[in-house]
Amino acid sequence: MPEPPVGKPLGVFGGTFDPVHFGHLRLAEEATFSLDLAGVRWIPAGQPLLRQAPQVSARQRLAMVRLATAENPAFEVDHTEVDNARASYTVPTLERLRQPDQLGQQRSLVLLLGADAFTGLASWHRWQSLLDLAHIAVAHRPGFPVDPGQLPAALASCYAERHSSDPAALGQSTAGRIVSFAMTQLAISATQIRELLASGCSPRYLLPDEVIAYIRDHHLYPEH
Repeated sequence: MPEPPVGKPLGVFGGTFDPVHFGHLRLAEEATFSLDLAGVRWIPAGQPLLRQAPQVSARQRLAMVRLATAENPAFEVDHTEVDNARASYTVPTLERLRQPDQLGQQRSLVLLLGADAFTGLASWHRWQSLLDLAHIAVAHRPGFPVDPGQLPAALASCYAERHSSDPAALGQSTAGRIVSFAMTQLAISATQIRELLASGCSPRYLLPDEVIAYIRDHHLYPEH
């Protein structure tokens, strides 16, 4: 019989963060409390492949995430993917975290995803290996839980087999379950913010002031 996990589950939140904004921060915050996580490890992607190439460098995106999360002791930032020259894939990232010199095999890990990202999970590199390495928690709109009927067949089958309605299941094993949680809806997107900046409009109240100051100081997302 497998040994029980050590400590509370740890959230893993990867993304391009181009730039990081309050929608990202609120998802991580609400996941921490809704799922009783020990905290959230943010992992900015070095070279994401499923999205358009970021407009700013990986190190600049990393710096913005560090600024945005600095005052929350439950958040930590992992810079490894930014330091690597290779493309960022989630399964190799989780395999790295499972190494003995990282988090090891006995920590419950919870990959945090938005509902849209989860719907497209079957297009991810080695997606069927994800649940061997971590649990998955899906953030959805209040009153609109994940609808298995809207998922691709292979993912719907996986969801039916792995889903648990009890977040406590995340602490009972190190990987393998899918849960969902409702999060406050903030109609904010990185695309929207980039478009505002490109048109010379203010992005204030969409992302932290410290991140806005960094963008201004480094002349990121210039006006067209």
